[in-house]
Amino acid sequence: MSDMARAFDELADDYDDDHHDKLARALVELAEPAAGDRIADVACGNGAVSLAVAERLPGLAVPIVAVDVSPGMIAAGRARAERLGHDGAIDWRVGTALPLPVPDASLDLVFCSSALQFMGAGALADWHRALQPGGRAAFTLPVASLYNPSGSFADLVARDLPLPATPEETQDLITNAGFTDPRVHLLDRVFLALATRPGS
Repeated sequence: MSDMARAFDELADDYDDDHHDKLARALVELAEPAAGDRIADVACGNGAVSLAVAERLPGLAVPIVAVDVSPGMIAAGRARAERLGHDGAIDWRVGTALPLPVPDASLDLVFCSSALQFMGAGALADWHRALQPGGRAAFTLPVASLYNPSGSFADLVARDLPLPATPEETQDLITNAGFTDPRVHLLDRVFLALATRPGS
């Protein structure tokens, strides 16, 4: 088991659902998914984003692909989905989210909440690959000056993706990664961002 999987496995039974659920609902509201969208929830944790999408769109045409390296997080997400009656809306997968286990240009929407700072710049490039032209990526990043991970998590933060200090720096990160139409909001010391893969 990788250090990343081990670290998040240790959190799986005592995750801060209120905080992550609040971010997930706000991210889903920003992205405005549609019932026919093909969606991936990258580094999904215990499924906050996937469950928020399922709540918003009870008639999803295609299950959300929810991927996380932590078996404990996936198990917690499955249990939450079953309790809430959304177990059929989500395709849970234990495994690496980089690269995403999907064909090129096969997704309409990629979500990533509270994880991009651990995945690094390669994740943005992979989302560009996985999204169809016009597809969108909705993600969060912590505000640089307010982020102070401790313990093993400090060592897991990616070194190739400088955390933004301002909305403008977040927009620059989006455009430098080859996306367009950046939209950025601040919520609870976290930037919520929406980016579009060019094309139509």
